[in-house]
Amino acid sequence: MWIVVVLLLTAICTFGQTKKEAAKAAILRAEAAFQQMVIDSGLAVAFVHFADNNAAIKRDTLLLVGKREISRYMASSNISDVSLLWTPSFVDASDDGTLGYTYGEYTFTGEKVTGGRVSYRGIFHTVWKLQSDGEWRYVWD
Repeated sequence: MWIVVVLLLTAICTFGQTKKEAAKAAILRAEAAFQQMVIDSGLAVAFVHFADNNAAIKRDTLLLVGKREISRYMASSNISDVSLLWTPSFVDASDDGTLGYTYGEYTFTGEKVTGGRVSYRGIFHTVWKLQSDGEWRYVWD
């Protein structure tokens, strides 16, 4: 009897680990697709596209909640010719494979409309949520 219990628990743990590992790989693919969309379509398009409907982003002292606020904020930027590059250095996911997060370093550069180049380096932290359609969207950035 105990052997059956041990085997069952092992199977459950292995199944959970598989979901977790699959989620981590999918989140890294989402990060790569997100960055590619920034390069191909621009910052505003990518940040809105990859946002969960209730996503929140913090920029300086602002907390922007929802796609509409994120879109409005991105559209109001006074920086053009933007480049945003980032590299996740860590990824993890919940055991059930529905929530995860990444963090790493980013570099942001652009041209102020008033003149002059800006450049920032820093650390990012993104929380990802699996959507009902199987896609990953960020809920916090």
